[in-house]
Amino acid sequence: MKACLSAPGAPQGLQSNRLDLRPPCADDLDDCARMWRDQTTTAFMGGEPFTREQVWSRLLRHVGHWSVLGFGFWTLRDRESGAFVGEAGFYHLLRELQPSPGDDPEVGWVLAPEARGKGLAREAVSTILKWADRHFSASKTICLIDPDNRASIGVALDCGFRPTGEVAHVTGKLVLLKRNRECRPEPDNDWRS
Repeated sequence: MKACLSAPGAPQGLQSNRLDLRPPCADDLDDCARMWRDQTTTAFMGGEPFTREQVWSRLLRHVGHWSVLGFGFWTLRDRESGAFVGEAGFYHLLRELQPSPGDDPEVGWVLAPEARGKGLAREAVSTILKWADRHFSASKTICLIDPDNRASIGVALDCGFRPTGEVAHVTGKLVLLKRNRECRPEPDNDWRS
């Protein structure tokens, strides 16, 4: 996959009005494990809370994406307090989907329970899409969302994604949404990178 024009080797930190988006690191493990242990976090991803071991593997995968592909996930923290808010970024997971959506970068995000319902997901996704528009050679990004996850579908729609159908995955049917670079909305955040 050659989606990233400039593979920086290490992720860049980003900021939005309320968030610091930081490179993932081992120190994030406790915060991430707390979030993924909550059943509401995994409700649309199989429903079972993640073990600490699973969260560690996930964190290593985030770091590995940056090392191998030049893109990946950021850890989200509140700019004022430094409190952990969640994760957002890009995947290339080689998912076995029918039909295959191709090699476009996949966007993902998750918020800690106490951070939900405040517009932070939209702010984080808008921030990383702005980054992607400067760094990806791919003209599209995709996201895959459980059809019952109305909150995440709303975030995706607000950020310029449009549903294109469903795909079959081992976890069940997922809504496939795509975003063309020319369809991006101009967010009302103060961008810094």
